[in-house]
Amino acid sequence: MSYIGKQPTKAPLTSSDIEDGIITAAKIEDGAVVAAEIASNAVTTAKINADAVTSAKIADNAVNSEHYTDGSIDTAHIADANVTQGKIADQAINEAKMQISNAPTNGYMLTAQSGNTGGLTWAEAGGGGLASQQVFTSSGTWNKPSGINLIKVYVTAGGGGGGWSGATQHFSGGGGGAGGTAIEIIDVSSVSSVSVTVASAATGGTVSAFPGNGGTSSFGSYCSASGGTRGNYGGGIASEANGGVGSGGDYNLKGSAGEGGADNASFNNVSGMGGSSFWGGAGAGDHSNSGKDGQHGGGGGGGNNVGAGSNGEVGGAGGAGIVVVEEYK
Repeated sequence: MSYIGKQPTKAPLTSSDIEDGIITAAKIEDGAVVAAEIASNAVTTAKINADAVTSAKIADNAVNSEHYTDGSIDTAHIADANVTQGKIADQAINEAKMQISNAPTNGYMLTAQSGNTGGLTWAEAGGGGLASQQVFTSSGTWNKPSGINLIKVYVTAGGGGGGWSGATQHFSGGGGGAGGTAIEIIDVSSVSSVSVTVASAATGGTVSAFPGNGGTSSFGSYCSASGGTRGNYGGGIASEANGGVGSGGDYNLKGSAGEGGADNASFNNVSGMGGSSFWGGAGAGDHSNSGKDGQHGGGGGGGNNVGAGSNGEVGGAGGAGIVVVEEYK
């Protein structure tokens, strides 16, 4: 039975019997309004308290990108290691976004340096190729140019002098042996200078003096090479003269022996040619004159006596040594 006040009504009350706006919140029993009693689209944002909708009230995968405010996602809301390569636009990472241990310099290249901040460092582009070279034809000091870290040295000793022809007609001297050569690749990243010794030219043989042996050349204590043996004189022991040899190098080369002369007075012979070094440079023998000088560690040629009388013909000088330093970055 329905009542108005304390009086029963003759018929049940309907919504039309209740004036608009007279039922207050206090008149609604707690828990009396269920979801079925709320009209579709009836709850507006004004009816929802700020911060009242918790994550538990949002369905999984219900919030999409159109519901994000521009600029609302900050770094605190991105989990570590969650930005993958696929999420980075092409050409999006510039120099300012990279962690590098030093400031850039135009022309430098980015190198891996595990001990530095970020593991990356700007460094001069070395290229690794031949940058320069120094050639020593006399003793001196090699001074490392800026930026050079590796060198390749060629150390060649002096050649022996060519032998005197002898006093007898048609006698001829032997050629001098060539100097040996040492070749070595050296890391000079912590080296600033090295003493260089270059053998001087050896004298050729004369009527009054034996020819000189080739001298030793060296590049500091790294490597060296011995000189060639002097040529023999005609009428004496006109056999071959041995070449010198490199020592301490990655490659140690022997110089060629000088050719022997002749002590046959019955007919004319060409005198002995000097031995060839790594660079060549052998002094030629002659059929009627003095021997020719060797070059770059080559042995001097022997002299040949044709009508020269008792003074004979002198041997050629042995070639002076040479040291070549190729410089690499």
